[in-house]
Amino acid sequence: MPHTSKYFKDVEQYRKDMLIKAELCGQPMQFTTTWGLFSPKAIDDGSRLLLQHIRINKDDNCLDIGCGYGPLGLTLAKCAPEGQSVLIDKDFVAIEYTEKNIQLNRLNNCQTFLSNGLNQVGKQRFTLIVSNIPAKVGNELLSLFLIDSYNHLEQGGRFYVVTITGIRKYIERSFKDVFGNYKKIKQGKTYTVAMAIKE
Repeated sequence: MPHTSKYFKDVEQYRKDMLIKAELCGQPMQFTTTWGLFSPKAIDDGSRLLLQHIRINKDDNCLDIGCGYGPLGLTLAKCAPEGQSVLIDKDFVAIEYTEKNIQLNRLNNCQTFLSNGLNQVGKQRFTLIVSNIPAKVGNELLSLFLIDSYNHLEQGGRFYVVTITGIRKYIERSFKDVFGNYKKIKQGKTYTVAMAIKE
């Protein structure tokens, strides 16, 4: 007997891709998303806060760690047309949608691939690395992110993160341990944007 309840009809709606249109860093951007990815209905407040307070050079070579469907990394690619941008995530669905969104935004200066942390980045080096770090990433993985980011930055390169404000002190200590410096860029009620420089 076929299912005719409203529940089953609603579930079929959930299989359809969603489209987000947003202006980020003054650039018109659009993103195809799906349920199961982080913040699929709108650009999350943490990413927006980071993009509002980041300095991007036109020739920056950028890396987005944990890119999701690509709001950070693809915006960087749009703002740094003379550089190359790399977007990585450990979720194959995130990578699939990032690839769709590279095409959707007509970008030809970026690439994306599946990577657990930075283990697939090889010897590439960057002038700008960003990450919207999940609240429950764990100290061990965060330590790997920081050390690997340090090793993949050019001298003078910048590492920006946005985190929930509750772990800002831990981020500050970790940045100082790995980079020897820390700068709080913007602290909001929910999120904090911070950065370090490879000196």
